[in-house]
Amino acid sequence: MTTEKRQLHLGAFLQGVGHHLAAWRHPDIDPSHAFNLNHFKNLARLAESAKFDAIFFADNLGLPSAPASLLAKAAPAHPFDPLLLLSALTSVTERIGLVGTVSTTYLPPYHLARKFASLDHFSNGRSGWNLVTSGTDFEAKNFGLDQQISHASRYARAAEYVDVVKHLWDSWEDESVAYNQSSAQFLKPHTLHRVDHQGQHFKVEGALQAPRPVQGYPVFVQAGSSDDGQDLAAATAEVVFTAQQTVEDARAFYQSLKARVAKFGRNPDAVKVLPGISPYVGKTDAEAQEKFEQLQSLIDPEVGLGLLSGFIGGSVDFSKYPLDGPLPELPATEGWQSRQELFVKLAKRDNLSIRQLYQRIAAARGHATVIGTPQSIADQLEHWFSTEAADGFNILAPTLPYGLEDFAQLVIPELQKRGLFRTQYTGRTLREHLGLARPEHPHLNF
Repeated sequence: MTTEKRQLHLGAFLQGVGHHLAAWRHPDIDPSHAFNLNHFKNLARLAESAKFDAIFFADNLGLPSAPASLLAKAAPAHPFDPLLLLSALTSVTERIGLVGTVSTTYLPPYHLARKFASLDHFSNGRSGWNLVTSGTDFEAKNFGLDQQISHASRYARAAEYVDVVKHLWDSWEDESVAYNQSSAQFLKPHTLHRVDHQGQHFKVEGALQAPRPVQGYPVFVQAGSSDDGQDLAAATAEVVFTAQQTVEDARAFYQSLKARVAKFGRNPDAVKVLPGISPYVGKTDAEAQEKFEQLQSLIDPEVGLGLLSGFIGGSVDFSKYPLDGPLPELPATEGWQSRQELFVKLAKRDNLSIRQLYQRIAAARGHATVIGTPQSIADQLEHWFSTEAADGFNILAPTLPYGLEDFAQLVIPELQKRGLFRTQYTGRTLREHLGLARPEHPHLNF
């Protein structure tokens, strides 16, 4: 008996004109592309031609609470609504998955269920929802709050939110539509189910006005690495994005999360763990290193400090400390808990000054940076994959489109040659790309 060789999964994480903090200042980059729909159409086509599982857009809900003089030095990371952008990209793609971020904190669950049902139908089953809970005060203040909801409360709310949207997507059965013109029956009445949810955080009657998504549910994606985040992911997620600096840390996270998945009574293989990787690819190691150092040289120190402060919640004014001195003790945050822990661990492990720390995270905001030839980068990805540190990777191109082109045209062929990545799509939905089962409708057995 033969068994099919395990292959890795790849997401293309698209952000403006690149993930490096100074990408927009690169002389080969047109910074206006950050606001250009055709730019994103070209990126989606490129990722699909390389056979990525999915493209992915992150999101937040506002500009940071920083002086205008500082905001003016950095390109906005998420200027457009990801679901509107992904809807536009359905018209120029056919197979690649479309994953967008939406917060459970500021959008009612009925709105989300309807929007993702729409995207899944428009794309013929290629949608994925990256669930976040929003971790900044500046976002909270855009929605009538003085500060963000506590970390534990956000995640408790999110768990109920997921339950509600599942019930909304299930409020139509798969064969609800009759289209019977002669009997004047558009829908089969016995196949519609009201939600009638009354919980601690939400009260929703339902039913949804849109048919059940093509995939049953859009693919559930989650990116929190705190204890609360891992528990939510273990209970609900099918793809987990994570930021890990070393293969050892990635392996520990992978094993911890998979064990939690099993404790929730789920098959660990039904959850794909994709650490973020920012690749700098060159035909030689020297060429790859030169690409990295050129971008590093363009980092504005004020923007670097702003990035560091933003991830730590804005509670520390790093300008009061010597740039070349050690990282000060940091207060606990209600925001990016796992990312703060990662930065503190990184600074202590490598004895980094404040300047060195913001330079390290400017490349990929705490995700791992790999620099080298296609062969050496493929070696590193294969090592993570084969030693159970990852099921695949979320690729953060340092510049767009050039960094994505480098990975697609140089690294992916090397992975394909090793039998580690597909050469053609075999399915049409995102669930099929990821090897995930389509959820059965719960009312079928009633």
